[in-house]
Amino acid sequence: MSKKVIVIGAGFSGLSAACFLAKDGYEVTVVEKNSIPGGRARKFAAEGFEFDMGPSWYWLPDVFERFFANFDRKPEDYYDLQRLDPSYKVFFENNESMEIEAQMQALKAQFEELEPGSSDKLDIFLKEALYKYKVAVDKLVYKPGLSLLEFLDWSFVEGAFKVDLLNPIRDHIKKFFSNPKLLEVLEFPVLFLGATPQNTPALYSFMNYADIGLGTWYPQGGLHSVAKGIHKMATELGVNFVFDAEVKSYEKDNKQINIVKTVKGNYQADYIVASCDYHHIDKDILSEQDSNYSESYWQGRTMSPSGLIFYLGIDKKLDNILHHNLFFDKSFDVHAHEIYEDPKWPTDPLFYVCAPSLTDDSVAPEGKENLFFLIPLAPGLEDTEEMRSKYFDLVMDRFENLTKQNIRDHIIYKRSYAHKDFELDYNAFQGNAYGMANTLMQTHILRPSIKSKNIKNLFFTGQLTVPGPGVPPSLISGEVVAKEVLKLSKKNGDSISPIKIKNKENTAERELSLK
Repeated sequence: MSKKVIVIGAGFSGLSAACFLAKDGYEVTVVEKNSIPGGRARKFAAEGFEFDMGPSWYWLPDVFERFFANFDRKPEDYYDLQRLDPSYKVFFENNESMEIEAQMQALKAQFEELEPGSSDKLDIFLKEALYKYKVAVDKLVYKPGLSLLEFLDWSFVEGAFKVDLLNPIRDHIKKFFSNPKLLEVLEFPVLFLGATPQNTPALYSFMNYADIGLGTWYPQGGLHSVAKGIHKMATELGVNFVFDAEVKSYEKDNKQINIVKTVKGNYQADYIVASCDYHHIDKDILSEQDSNYSESYWQGRTMSPSGLIFYLGIDKKLDNILHHNLFFDKSFDVHAHEIYEDPKWPTDPLFYVCAPSLTDDSVAPEGKENLFFLIPLAPGLEDTEEMRSKYFDLVMDRFENLTKQNIRDHIIYKRSYAHKDFELDYNAFQGNAYGMANTLMQTHILRPSIKSKNIKNLFFTGQLTVPGPGVPPSLISGEVVAKEVLKLSKKNGDSISPIKIKNKENTAERELSLK
């Protein structure tokens, strides 16, 4: 008889874990609080527009390819990808802007124009970034972070010195470049890690390789189409999904959870993978004696920012913007200080605008535009309609001024989303948007453990544990946890058989042996 696994949450990490566990022969049921898969990568439709609710950047395409290859699949079996060129546009102060070219030679020419000699330095910088990327992928991100023994091999120790692990990425970038615009462009990718450049290890310059070397891509239909595709593959593998099934409690016996209780019923479990908010399970669902960490531990963590999002439907086409747009016309350091050091609603925030309808006709009616505004904010702020309205006017003034067009008079749909919504929809700790920041003291083994200390058959996955925030790391997190479940299952003497997977190209079946 197959062993039963309950996965709590159908975000990317939960979908990933479910696929790997189903492939390994487990009977997998995913219970999800919301009505569709994707977690923060859900979508909604209104007035003929379709909006991605959360992540909108598709980076690290090789991680997605590797993920699907585990199941004899390819991303194109489930969604269509195109590379964006230019990759994105950055707006600076004094009404200056820069479109970041996707082709290397064109990008190097841009660098050279801003800072003579910087194109050659970019080659060296990216060569180091590629090395760090290989170290991260080959020796770090696929490790479970359960013991220092995982890292006791000389190649990793040698690599750790070469990746400049103990120095901040800001200092690393300044070794190569001095032009303020180039510094901002090269520091920007670490924003996906939920920390400032001063507090992010230089190891993460591999994100610059992700940006420049691997490129910025777009899946037709938006990022939710990726979640939808993985959900489809999971059902092909035999995973059962129960939506609108928020977990409320559990029953245990001999330090093991054997029943997971949801609003839709109870589910028997031999193993549980919690892919929802780690803090929520740890402090709201588990009893005090069963939880992993104290509340003081959680309050001492550095969380990634929350965000104020505006979803807008515009009744005309817009000029002077690209698919992705970064508004860096105000001080990055001041905004970061008001997120991390002195948490409060920011004075002059940076913001991001996504216009997917420039690339994808399916997300907006003909002749209209779909816009997504995001203002990064400190987690835990008081979230009121008055503040949302104030900041809408603030960013709208700047957007209209910098792009030289009126859009206020053309808004036919508007919805806002911030701290209270993250808490309501995802039980997000302090209303965070991206999980836990990847600071030096919260890197890998120093993050909350993927394994429960007090419940033998409970595991955690997602953005608050290893390897960190973002869609690709979440896919990896699900794979890492699935392997740990398999290890424990073997140790327990469970009899499991991997399933046969049909190859999408030749429909031939082959037996997949256990790893």
